[in-house]
Amino acid sequence: MRTSWIILSGMVISISVISLLIGATSLGLSDIINALRFGGEHDFIVNQYRLPRIFLALGVGAGLGISGTLVQGVIRNPLASPDLIGISAGAGFMATLVLTIYPSAPLWALPIAAVVGGLTTGISLLAVARAAHLTPARMALTGIAISAFLASGIDYLLVVHPIEINTAMVWLTGSLWGRDWEQVPYIWVALALLIPLSLWLAWRLDLIGLGDDTAVSLGVEIQKVQFTALLCAIALASISVAICGTISFVGLLAPHLARLVFGHRHQALLIASGLIGGLLVLVADTLARGIQPPIELPAGVLTSIIGAPYFIFLLQRYKGWS
Repeated sequence: MRTSWIILSGMVISISVISLLIGATSLGLSDIINALRFGGEHDFIVNQYRLPRIFLALGVGAGLGISGTLVQGVIRNPLASPDLIGISAGAGFMATLVLTIYPSAPLWALPIAAVVGGLTTGISLLAVARAAHLTPARMALTGIAISAFLASGIDYLLVVHPIEINTAMVWLTGSLWGRDWEQVPYIWVALALLIPLSLWLAWRLDLIGLGDDTAVSLGVEIQKVQFTALLCAIALASISVAICGTISFVGLLAPHLARLVFGHRHQALLIASGLIGGLLVLVADTLARGIQPPIELPAGVLTSIIGAPYFIFLLQRYKGWS
């Protein structure tokens, strides 16, 4: 287990260094070190452009990975993730609404709007699932339907407000392009506040996974724990979406990859999902910037290329959940 943690941490550090080297302007390791220490001619490229993107990629990926783990723990559905059950779409719709109707809104308004949208969507889905007694797979499919409905709402906003379409489209594709140090505190403050809360919920989610009767007999307040975990998941996913748009499937991939290596205990699973989620977004952003510079692909496109086939595989694997 210790070896796995060392390897994962080493991969995060290695890809971070590689990300500093790759871009429209190729830099050597000595150039990076000099820019970090003294500034100089490469100061803007390294310290003001690539370095903040690394921090944002790691933070956003960690937020999505931890959010996905919490959602799967609450719903007890291996197919659940923030984007598949509509949380990301709800956050995206509200953020797009702000971008199109009030394009001059202050920076802090976008995360608030995204959290409101994600919270509304998540609670609505839970209410529908409880009222209709949906099975886990049907709940996931309902979330996909809600996502599709909200996506059509986003398309409508873009058609009605064509002048603001460029700003919204850059954000909706799931990209870290144009982000800088100004956005870094939002995601890292959220992580600093919500990761301890997530770890506090970890053993309670482990007990809930054993069954409601077992959890209640051991003193777990199931509804309170589930509601708190869901709020935490929605906040992390919504703030992540507000910063870099809808980067799909990270909240699904990261928890599954973490379980393959670190098992099912939530304390290790939450940390591993955060690291793997950050690694996935960082790799996607690095590839997006380095495949054909100076052209930059959206990172969300690359995660979807991997995530969509994996979701189909999971649907085949978990047929019994329907």
